[in-house]
Amino acid sequence: MAASEEFIPVGKISGAFGVKGWVKVYSFTEPRTNILEYSPLFLSRQGEWVEIKVSGGHSQGKGLVMGITNVTDRDQVQPLIGAELAIKKDQLEPTSEDEFYWADLFGLNVENLDGELLGQVDHLLETGANDVLVVKAKGKERLIPFVMDEIVKLVDLDNKLIRVDWDKDY
Repeated sequence: MAASEEFIPVGKISGAFGVKGWVKVYSFTEPRTNILEYSPLFLSRQGEWVEIKVSGGHSQGKGLVMGITNVTDRDQVQPLIGAELAIKKDQLEPTSEDEFYWADLFGLNVENLDGELLGQVDHLLETGANDVLVVKAKGKERLIPFVMDEIVKLVDLDNKLIRVDWDKDY
C-alpha cells in the first residue's frame, strides 16, 4: 500500500442521533470538531474503507453529531454503530520540523539513554496531565509519559527511533 493510501483513524460512530439518520461521533481530533472539516471522510465497513460525505454536524453536549449524505433514517445508522472513521494520511497538514502526529509514532523503537531497547510504540493514551507512550516488547508493556525534553529526549522519524530518559526496570 502506498503511503498516500494509509488511513489515519479520526473517530468512531458511537450511536444514532434523532430520526433523520444523523450519527453520534466520538472524535479523536483536537479540537473534537476538527473531524467535521475533513472531506472526504472514510468509514470502515467489513474491513474495507468506504468514502463518505459529511452533510452537516456540530457539538452536542460532550460529543458531536453529524449527518452522512445518503443516510436518511435511524434504521440506516444501526449497522454503522462502532464503525471507525478515518482520513488518508495525505489529508493531514504537513508538520513543522519538530512536530509530528501520533500516528507517526506507532511502531517506532523506543530506547533509553543507555541504548537499551525498551520495545515499540503500540499506541498512546491521553491522560489529561500528559500523553503516555504505550511501549510493548516480549509481552511486557511499559507506560512512559510523553514529556518532551524531560523524558522524551529525541523523536527521530527517519530512523524510526524514540530515545527516552527511562530505566529499563521501570
